[in-house]
Amino acid sequence: MSTPSAFDPHRPPSRELLDDCVHCGFCLPTCPTYQLWGEEMDSPRGRIYLMSLAEQGEIGLDGALHEHIDACLGCMACVSSCPSGVRYDRLLEAVRPQLERNVPRSRSDRLFRNVIFALFPHRRRLQVAAAIGVVYQKLRGLPAMARLTERVAGMGATFARLAALEALLPPVRLRDAFAALPERIPAAGTARRRVALLTGCVQDVFFHQVNVATARVLAAEGCEVLVPRHQHCCGALELHSGRELSAIARAQRTIATFEKLPVDAIITNVAGCGSSMKQYGELLADDPAWATRAAAFSATVRDVHEVLAELEPVAPRHPVRARVVYHDACHLGHAQGVRAQPRAVLRTVPGLRLVEAAETELCCGSAGIYNLVAPDAAAELGARKAANIRAAHPDLVVTANPGCLLQLRRHLAATSGDAFVPLMHPVQVLDASIRGTAPAMD
Repeated sequence: MSTPSAFDPHRPPSRELLDDCVHCGFCLPTCPTYQLWGEEMDSPRGRIYLMSLAEQGEIGLDGALHEHIDACLGCMACVSSCPSGVRYDRLLEAVRPQLERNVPRSRSDRLFRNVIFALFPHRRRLQVAAAIGVVYQKLRGLPAMARLTERVAGMGATFARLAALEALLPPVRLRDAFAALPERIPAAGTARRRVALLTGCVQDVFFHQVNVATARVLAAEGCEVLVPRHQHCCGALELHSGRELSAIARAQRTIATFEKLPVDAIITNVAGCGSSMKQYGELLADDPAWATRAAAFSATVRDVHEVLAELEPVAPRHPVRARVVYHDACHLGHAQGVRAQPRAVLRTVPGLRLVEAAETELCCGSAGIYNLVAPDAAAELGARKAANIRAAHPDLVVTANPGCLLQLRRHLAATSGDAFVPLMHPVQVLDASIRGTAPAMD
């Protein structure tokens, strides 16, 4: 008689997917945690082995499985590198909700995560946080505040997480935090497409100028852009963290907001958001009321670079003379398979020279909320990524995810000395080229 599975019956990892892994090891060089620690159970094939044991009832969900799944960044580099086509992404997305439902977290861990999810998916709360951030940044340079930050970082795991949050805080501009795009931006010249734009949560409050640049570039290339006024969080952070029920609720709300718009595509300029929205069809596949709607919605979601790469450029470009490193955000390159398009779009800019940094497949350590809940491992990866980027001697670094921008800003600044390396979203470079202005390098 077989031992019952340790997983509950709601969407457990499938035996078929688990058996696809032949433990060849091609994933090891691209797995960030294996590169950090060299531990088999912190590799994709090791985690799949633990999942398999739990599915067979040989181990429980707590202990080793929970520990090593929590340590995974969910970067999906292993999916890109696997010659057997193992869907580690689907396995991880099945296991994380199981752990969230069935394995209690420590009080401090649960509280910290609850604070994150009570803040980041809510635009108005983020605006309040931005206002507080402005005050804090004015005080941060004071010696007493610097000493307090150092003391907090050394007061245990919870305080180290708070220190990591403080270190990632971007420069805050209140005008941007409370700004909003028009609900309709007409195409310049003949309209070639009509699209809707997801403005995002963290993106719109802390990186509003990326949304402004995105709308301008799309309009310049002949796209009419619709921006629903009452859009909300897409659920990406919760989906990638195993908070399935809240992710489903946000997915349904996002579908209901956008599906009624007569558009050719729904555009995202955030890697994590785009990855999640393209998964809605799978997320809601078991719900008869939503399955068809979700699949139809996901089929229309496109990253902004996908659309721009398809459109023959019509807006004139002015030179941007810079040596540029493009950093692949994991949820764009690995999860969505969008690698060539951002590079192709950047190559339409005269004078711009694209250069590659070493270890492009390795995550920078941002990974949704990973750099907040696992700050030590994330810091090691951030420092490694910063060193590789600096070795390429760029004038500018570009990446298509706000988490990556925050992580790279922190670690490039920590290793820079006097050599400042500016960071931007790729559409900001294209926007500057089209407008004939110097890129507003942060």
